[in-house]
Amino acid sequence: MVFKRRNKRGALRIAAEFLYPRGGWTRAFHYVRHRLTRLPGTPEMIGRGIAVGVFTAFTPFYGLHFFIAALLALIVRGNVLAAILGTFFGNPLTYVPIAVISLKFGHFLLGTHFTDSDRSLFGKFRGAAHDLLANIGAIFDHRAQDWAQLRIFWDEVFWPYLLGGILPGLISALVMYALCVPVIRVYQNRRKGMIKAKWDALRAKKKQADATAGTE
Repeated sequence: MVFKRRNKRGALRIAAEFLYPRGGWTRAFHYVRHRLTRLPGTPEMIGRGIAVGVFTAFTPFYGLHFFIAALLALIVRGNVLAAILGTFFGNPLTYVPIAVISLKFGHFLLGTHFTDSDRSLFGKFRGAAHDLLANIGAIFDHRAQDWAQLRIFWDEVFWPYLLGGILPGLISALVMYALCVPVIRVYQNRRKGMIKAKWDALRAKKKQADATAGTE
């Protein structure tokens, strides 16, 4: 295949590049910024896409952020690719503060609290995954199903996270929209000016060549 990797990456390398991409986070940031400024569409359309991508990063649907952002972009008539790029607001550097803010605010709204006496946050994730896999297997071998750890995960992690991420997600999305739209507009206008200048130079060169050919 044309786009197949010559050297396959192992699981350890994939995990390492997720936490720290090749070239560093600065290069990754400049790449995303470069892609965003070159997207087709109006600044407002691109801005709406970026906004819903940032908002999606505050949801607990890990692994589905691209799909959710694309769907939201279609609903608000934003640029879908901008929405997908906007989800990179959630990354290994920001996921921890996003999770902490969303969880704490969600428990505050619900009047509940996160209990860490028996399991940590990651322990509750593992427990929920264990229940899910075990109960799927129980369908085939007729074992008794137990959803206790999944209920704990829902009550103490997923539901508070989902509810608590709405307001900070909206605030972050609106801030990004307000920041990105004027920057993209300036960049697009400058790029249009550069393209127009190149075309004017080519036309002037062709006109001069035609005039020279006509005098010969």
